[in-house]
Amino acid sequence: MNNVVITGTGLYTPPHAIDNEALVKAFNTYVDRFNARHSAEIEAGSRQALGHSSREFIEKASGIKSRYVLNADGILDPERMRPKLPARANDEPSIQCEMAVQAAGEALERARVAASDIELVIVACSNLERAYPAVAVEIQDALGTAGYGFDMNVACSSATFAIETAANAIAAGRVSRALVVSPEICSAHLNFTDRDSHFIFGDACTAMVLERADLAVAEQRFEVLGTRLVTRFSNAIRNNSGFLNRVTDSDPLGVDKLFVQQGRQVFKEVCPMVASLITAHLESLQLAGEDLSRMWLHQANQHMNDLIARKVLGHEPSETQAPIILDRYANTSSAGSIIAFHLHRNDLKAGEIGLICSFGAGYSAGSVVLRCQ
Repeated sequence: MNNVVITGTGLYTPPHAIDNEALVKAFNTYVDRFNARHSAEIEAGSRQALGHSSREFIEKASGIKSRYVLNADGILDPERMRPKLPARANDEPSIQCEMAVQAAGEALERARVAASDIELVIVACSNLERAYPAVAVEIQDALGTAGYGFDMNVACSSATFAIETAANAIAAGRVSRALVVSPEICSAHLNFTDRDSHFIFGDACTAMVLERADLAVAEQRFEVLGTRLVTRFSNAIRNNSGFLNRVTDSDPLGVDKLFVQQGRQVFKEVCPMVASLITAHLESLQLAGEDLSRMWLHQANQHMNDLIARKVLGHEPSETQAPIILDRYANTSSAGSIIAFHLHRNDLKAGEIGLICSFGAGYSAGSVVLRCQ
């Protein structure tokens, strides 16, 4: 079996940022217009009035202060309340391919690896812009990589599940190098008219190069000591958008075709599941929470991250032990933990242990234990 190392990461950040003040202003304008339009029904009691949002509510509930998106104008238009992205012809690069190529370029440069040396491309994200051909194969063609590629979706856990898949392929000698990319366009499946969730998501794309340890030439490397995955079915986070919508005659713009969650239930059920996963994984490697120098956790909610880190570490995490990036990126689904790793790894010293962990719909959770070299 080959030892596997992560040698390069890359990040694509969209050009538009929306802070909470701008988001709340658009949302509250939408609410006022909705309530005025349906005032008679609201007075009669046949329709419920919508309530305002606020910056204070958002930051207290989530820790999010801003988010990057591919398109801000459509989201901030009270008459639209969703991104506006132009359709692309089949002979143009897809949006997710374009994002991935930019993030992959940085990852390859950091790893000091040529695209032609990559033998496996995995696109791992919550939503794909088409069923086929695979976005991974399009990226393979755009970059000029060798071998093969495929798409996979395990919602917010997609990146860690892909890391295990890529690491296993390298360890078994099937490929020598792999590229995992997570082009997340979360703003496209978010209901910006829902007070409880309109602030949650942002857009981003991450990329990660994994390779056989004896081939690596990057200055900083992270050895994959082990991976562990878990899934448990739950409807507490759901999105019913799919190819059967047109044949079931359901409303393609229906609320259930977007991100829907039972937030409190998710908090109560996911936090102990993830803490148990991490603790058991560390024990299997003869490690404990106190051995972790860094936890790069899924960036969905600061309260969840603090609780999970507390359970694993046995004490309140410091800003450096469990860095938060969701304050400015918001929840970027599977890209979140990788953004945290990308931005908060350079200060680790050889021999120090870190953990990437993502969790979300499914339920699903993935744990990746790394040692800095």
